[in-house]
Amino acid sequence: MPRLYIEEYTHSLEGKSVCIACREGILRDNLNAVISDVKLLSRLKIKTALYHNIANRFANQKYFRLLADRLSETRIVRVPPDVDFYSYVLDHEENVHKLIFLERKALVDHLGNRINSVTTQGVRQSINAWGDLIANTNFKGVLDRICSRIDSGHYDRVHILPAGKDAIKYELFTIEGWGTLIANNFVERFQPVATENEVRLIDGILKLYKSEGYLKPRTKEYLILNRNNFYVTTIDDIVVGCVEKKTIDAQTAEIAALAISTRFRNQRVGVFTVQAFIDELKRKGFKRFISLTNNPNLKRLYLSMGFEPCQGPEYSERQAASPGVAMYYLEIA
Repeated sequence: MPRLYIEEYTHSLEGKSVCIACREGILRDNLNAVISDVKLLSRLKIKTALYHNIANRFANQKYFRLLADRLSETRIVRVPPDVDFYSYVLDHEENVHKLIFLERKALVDHLGNRINSVTTQGVRQSINAWGDLIANTNFKGVLDRICSRIDSGHYDRVHILPAGKDAIKYELFTIEGWGTLIANNFVERFQPVATENEVRLIDGILKLYKSEGYLKPRTKEYLILNRNNFYVTTIDDIVVGCVEKKTIDAQTAEIAALAISTRFRNQRVGVFTVQAFIDELKRKGFKRFISLTNNPNLKRLYLSMGFEPCQGPEYSERQAASPGVAMYYLEIA
């Protein structure tokens, strides 16, 4: 079960609008789960709207009453039965921070892997390259329209989730996310760790990497004690990556504990984090950088940024502390 970071993530949503769109059959099958998630957003003072297309028949009046009673702070919109559900939602929502479509299945690529986050350009390139971006046949025609609305500035973020218990919670309040995020304005910021909330999020990201077997464990006590040596990359004021500085000598720093949230992998956040770290340490007089890793993704990242494999005797003591782990080296002018 993903860990929820309600307090840490809520501040980036306060006062903003979240719109949820859920077709009739999906809403019927997941009614209590959707209501529970939307009620949580309302309690957190997040503006909410719920679109559905449950038919206006006598037998369905119980659903209308239930939604009105339990979601009294949510704007509920019934889509007319004679119009396309997705077109109606996309045409009637303006300037929404997050638009969430609840679907039967997750969006997956041609290999069957869940798509965590992607830009509108990435969506279009993927469709052209693969011809079959997603498993949800009925949703394919909607993607280009979603991308156009994002490009025109009508929405900041569009999320596509498999409906289920806690689906919206897991999407908005966990490091991993639950479905697919489509957006363009990923503005990264790099800064020293400043708050206890950031320490908790770093702890969560590092635990995910530890489970993959590529990172030595850091206890939360270690993070608190060494907080001044940690930096974070944020998007939407939420920690999505971290890196630890370890001083080797007066001019050499080790890039340690480099980790990026699974949601933002393959979005060049790692490149941004390493380059920002180098720029920050360069201003402090460092000009040589090393890093030890057996993570194949980080190996490719370092080589793409000009690092070289290092077996020099000057760092033999550091290498001995991590036997069997590849070391990479970069010297800047």
